Amino acid sequence: MLSLSAFVAGLAFLASAYAQDALSFPTYVQPNAVPTGVPIRGDYRGALRPQIHFSPPQHFMNDPNGMFVDANDNPTDIVAGNQHWGHATSKDLYHWDNQPIAIYPDKPGDGIFSGSAVIDVDNTSGFFPNQNNGVVAIYTLNTASEETQEIAYSKDGGYTFTKYQQNPVLRVGSTQFRDPKVIWHAPSRKWVMVVAFAQEYAIGIFTSQDLKSWEHASNFTHHGLLGQQYECPNMVEIPMKGSGDMMYVLTISINPGAPLGGSITQYFPGYFDGTTFTPVDSAARIADFGKDNYAGQFFYGTPAGASPVSMAWVSNWQYAQIVPTGPLENWRSSMSLPKVNSLANVTRIGYDLVSTPYNLEPLFDSPLAANASIGSGSVMVDYSCLDSGAIYFQANFSGIPSVNTTGTANFTFFSSVSGESVRGGFYFGGDLPFWIDRGGIRGFDNPFFTDKFSTNNLLTNGEWMLEGVIDRTILEVFLDGGERSATTTFFPEHKLDTMLFQTGGLNEGVSASIAVWGLKSAWAAQAGSDGIVAEEAYSSSSDNPRRHFEMDHCPYLATGAFRPHRYLSSILEFETAKLRWVSMGAITLERPMRLTLPPTLAPLNRTHPLPKLPLTLKDTSTFPFTELISPHIQGQLLAKVTSSPSAARATGLVRNE
Repeated sequence: MLSLSAFVAGLAFLASAYAQDALSFPTYVQPNAVPTGVPIRGDYRGALRPQIHFSPPQHFMNDPNGMFVDANDNPTDIVAGNQHWGHATSKDLYHWDNQPIAIYPDKPGDGIFSGSAVIDVDNTSGFFPNQNNGVVAIYTLNTASEETQEIAYSKDGGYTFTKYQQNPVLRVGSTQFRDPKVIWHAPSRKWVMVVAFAQEYAIGIFTSQDLKSWEHASNFTHHGLLGQQYECPNMVEIPMKGSGDMMYVLTISINPGAPLGGSITQYFPGYFDGTTFTPVDSAARIADFGKDNYAGQFFYGTPAGASPVSMAWVSNWQYAQIVPTGPLENWRSSMSLPKVNSLANVTRIGYDLVSTPYNLEPLFDSPLAANASIGSGSVMVDYSCLDSGAIYFQANFSGIPSVNTTGTANFTFFSSVSGESVRGGFYFGGDLPFWIDRGGIRGFDNPFFTDKFSTNNLLTNGEWMLEGVIDRTILEVFLDGGERSATTTFFPEHKLDTMLFQTGGLNEGVSASIAVWGLKSAWAAQAGSDGIVAEEAYSSSSDNPRRHFEMDHCPYLATGAFRPHRYLSSILEFETAKLRWVSMGAITLERPMRLTLPPTLAPLNRTHPLPKLPLTLKDTSTFPFTELISPHIQGQLLAKVTSSPSAARATGLVRNE
């Protein structure tokens, strides 16, 4: 696993005009209303605010940039414009510390657009005498008359930057020349830049020995999907699974003109000799089959031969500036999960980009559900008391026959209040389609907000795996170890709080399992007593009083889920009590428990007669719950433990009052 302990990952982001707002923050702004010298404060408690995906403390954000994931940020508005490089740092790529804005434009109307950052270990630039950790940022300066490439250098690890006095370092007299990505090419001992001649459908390749003087080497032109323009190229060396060989991947983002509309990223595996990139074929490969993954960037400085790590902007230019998080919570846009990437020959086309979530271990909280033998059945998980609203789930299937396969595996995340839902699933027959549907969400609608997506996923070795993370308003799924992946945003009127996972019609002998984990908020531990995340940094030290995120105790026990009139055969272990689902449709309790239903399930009374509640069950008494089944919520049952608090201390599945 790639370790980031040797360096601090940074994130810069494009932001809009910053001024006093409803949060009543202190005034520490320049005359143009952009804060300087201190981090922008942010309220991360909003119902729509992701808790493990990075988002700006306030206002608008788009493309991530460079090894420090320096992303483009407008710190003064909730739409694009007045672009700066915001800045955040992390030790694990999930817990981010917002830093002061990194790079400002010098003149009103100018903008600091996308770019990258490198570590000048050998001081090739001359900026860093007696130093081997100097950071150089390479970015586009956008003005009304042209786009040029500039550099700025940092002697303190990327926290403060000084602009090079002889900027720009590269200009071609074009208004559509942007987004430089720079890497070190060891064989030629030169810096290499890929940069977009946006509306000429060309990626220029330039080389330099000192990051100041650049020579044109070649162009990569008119490849893949063209759309209306090329943007945000990236080039990275990446390992080929199964061989250990290293190849290069060139990514190009297009906007507008994606197959689903708006913006998208495509990639080209190939070979690079220091001046020319040669793709393995002419195929256009798409990195994400959703609609909200754009302008992905790879971290600079990962160890040679290791799988590179990337992050992308989670939105689409067709609706990025009108999503409801702006007026409701004063922020817009997020970054994707950090992802570990490699190449593999897993489809008929070959050279497929395989992406999986970077180590989620710092976020894991409590197991919410686990069933090692679900068969053709279902599991329901109520996570309404999980403050983060973020969960990870993984389903595994084995023993799948090579021919005549049948069956489905579907998931639904829904709100127990409004019935809104985000759904997805896989069909094990036919052309093996996987689908996602965000059309059941009512908090945002737009003609361009495409609500259904699908792909195909070939089966190999009789096995199939689905992983996913839902984070309040973002869903990311990974099929078969990341051979296919999708990112989608959604904006519900009421928070989603329940997951239903169902399988059906599987071939005889197919084994299926499901596990669901709660994830801790990456922001809650940083919030002050007023709930605002300011400049206090996250720390992994054991003596940090804010290190642990303690969730509020949840008084409700989610006992499981079942199809109507059929129960799963599984056991939930408690410290002093056991609760067993049995196939005859009853619950056996091994100590007294007092049961009530919460108000949110009151509508059940109108369609299904209930036993008189509250109800006290005696030791080892058996009570049939078939009458509690509601087809609307697929049999969810919540029980409130009032007479036996000790029985409520469970391994993350139930908490005492």
